[in-house]
Amino acid sequence: MRISGKMKKGMKRGRNALRFYQSSVMHFLFVCFCLSFCLPSMAQYNIDRILNAGRGALYYEDYVLSMQYFNQVIAAKPYMYEPWYYRAIAKYNLDDYQGAEQDCNEAINLNPYISGLYDLRGVCRIRLQKFKEAAADYDMAILHDPTSQGLWYNRALCRIQDKDYEKAHFELDSMMNRWKSNAKVYQLKAEVCMQQKDTLKASSFLDKSLELDPYDGEAWTVRAMISLSRRKWKDADEQLGRAIHLKPTVVGNYVNRALARYNTNNLRGALADYDKALELDPNNFLAHYNRGQLRVQVGDDNRAISDFDFIIRMEPNNIMAIFNRALLLDRTGDMEGAIRDYTRVIDEFPNFWTGLQYRANCYRRLGMTAKAEQDEFRILKAQMDKHLGIQPRWSKNKQKEVRKLSDIDMNKYNQLVEADENEVEHEYASAYRGKVQNRKVDDELMPMYELSFLQQTEGLKSFAAFDHDVEQFNRTAKPNHPLHIICHHQVLTQKEAQHYFALIDSLTDRIATITDLRKDRHVLIQRAVAYSVVQNFDAAINDLTAYVQIDSTASIAYWQRAVCQSLMNEFNQSQGMEGNLKAARTLADFDEALRLNPQNAFVYYDRANLYAARKDYVHAIDDYTKAISLEPGLAEAYYNRGLARIRNGNKKEGINDLSKAGELGLYDAYSVIKKYRDK
Repeated sequence: MRISGKMKKGMKRGRNALRFYQSSVMHFLFVCFCLSFCLPSMAQYNIDRILNAGRGALYYEDYVLSMQYFNQVIAAKPYMYEPWYYRAIAKYNLDDYQGAEQDCNEAINLNPYISGLYDLRGVCRIRLQKFKEAAADYDMAILHDPTSQGLWYNRALCRIQDKDYEKAHFELDSMMNRWKSNAKVYQLKAEVCMQQKDTLKASSFLDKSLELDPYDGEAWTVRAMISLSRRKWKDADEQLGRAIHLKPTVVGNYVNRALARYNTNNLRGALADYDKALELDPNNFLAHYNRGQLRVQVGDDNRAISDFDFIIRMEPNNIMAIFNRALLLDRTGDMEGAIRDYTRVIDEFPNFWTGLQYRANCYRRLGMTAKAEQDEFRILKAQMDKHLGIQPRWSKNKQKEVRKLSDIDMNKYNQLVEADENEVEHEYASAYRGKVQNRKVDDELMPMYELSFLQQTEGLKSFAAFDHDVEQFNRTAKPNHPLHIICHHQVLTQKEAQHYFALIDSLTDRIATITDLRKDRHVLIQRAVAYSVVQNFDAAINDLTAYVQIDSTASIAYWQRAVCQSLMNEFNQSQGMEGNLKAARTLADFDEALRLNPQNAFVYYDRANLYAARKDYVHAIDDYTKAISLEPGLAEAYYNRGLARIRNGNKKEGINDLSKAGELGLYDAYSVIKKYRDK
């Protein structure tokens, strides 16, 4: 059969169509194959970015915000241990020790080979008074990291708190062999000896501790405890004075020194110590009780009553305090109040003759002769019973009803109270609380100015930061959230964090629908600032980079990108990453922002901060000076220039700058002035 030309052409077209179809199917399958690898990779990249943003918020102490990020990662990948671990750190810093412990449990179940997980859970358990469990955690942590002195130190403290002195001795002996110059080890050894009533050995270990480190406040406190136990009041006063000088916020040191001063007849000094203790801890029981007793002795009856009122509110059944208040009310003329308190004491101790005698006197002064005679008859009967040897004694149960910190003898109602056991307030070795705070010493530079949707709510309230380019953006773009210039980055509440996450989502949806991004490029700035508010600096930098590619004349974009990159650099350096190249890019962005807007004082100030961080104080001082010439009320510039001048060796002019900063309302400057003048 012959095939016609038309049929040949049709068959050819069919074969071509089949080839095209096959090619299309193969291309589609190839694309799907590639996406099967790319999509998980992209998803992992996004998870890594969210996790990194959370770590950045954690570093800058925005713990609530950081938990929002870690929650997202946990929801997407609950099998990763890192978000559980970081969320535990955030909860720990928010004092949610139980929640932090639970997150540590999850992280350890996922990866039981990380020393830091056991360390963090151990610290949480210490806060929850679970010392035995904490010691077990430190056993595991030391197994993975046997060279960490902090882990060994915390475990020894847990043994002491758990009163497991045998293990404490054994572990402290091991520490002394490994770290012979660690003064803290000898101090703990002395404390264990003290707990076992061996003050002679405790003294020898303390001598060694203070020889290695004479500036250890805890060691001086332990030394003072030995002196107190031996009733060497003058020595205790001197030793506690040294401990207070080194650690001025430990309440127990003031309470104990007041007791030592009282016993050396320094009543004024004792009262001053109780006042200071209550300034630091307004609810301190011993300080209130003993200050009340001292006020009685110096005739300050009305204020003594206020101290005993506080004690009775704390312990409504504290018979000793009730009797002391009764005496004071009696002395100040409040007979009815005195009778009420005497009656409560007599109900508890019916054979307390002194109380009966005082109540009888109050009844007589009020003309209630019959009741007075009843009390006097009870006294007479009790005296006769005693003479005949049938006086009832206090039972053990009755003795237990009297508070723990005092002697049970009611005849000692006017004596000061001493704690049953003196304990030293220890600082546990922890990298989780205080690491960031330790950066922020009293002479750290004020932070950079940046763009934000938030308004300034702390710092200088009288100074309103203004820049022409920012105002121009607010007028032309008319954003729902106008831009503000702030210096102190605010910590977000959970509600605020959710609001800004929702704002980012809405701006993202809006960007996805824009056909010409060049016309609506201001949305990129808005989303970048929103990312900055929630401390996702990496995403903010990406948006700002996209913006400057569209509009290379926008000063605020270079400025904000430089600030975000600077904050990222600081975080990366804290994690041990090199940042010289990115620091150079940051400086280039500040330079470009100033080229486009040379009248912006805040960019000069920020660039000065960058120079100061690099210890280039000469250029930093020049930029601070330029910022001050443009904005004479910029207190932060005076403050930072003062620090830069001091660090550059010009102390006099530096203190003058700090004085000007204080004059403009930055009152932290005065404590820094005092510090450097003392030096």
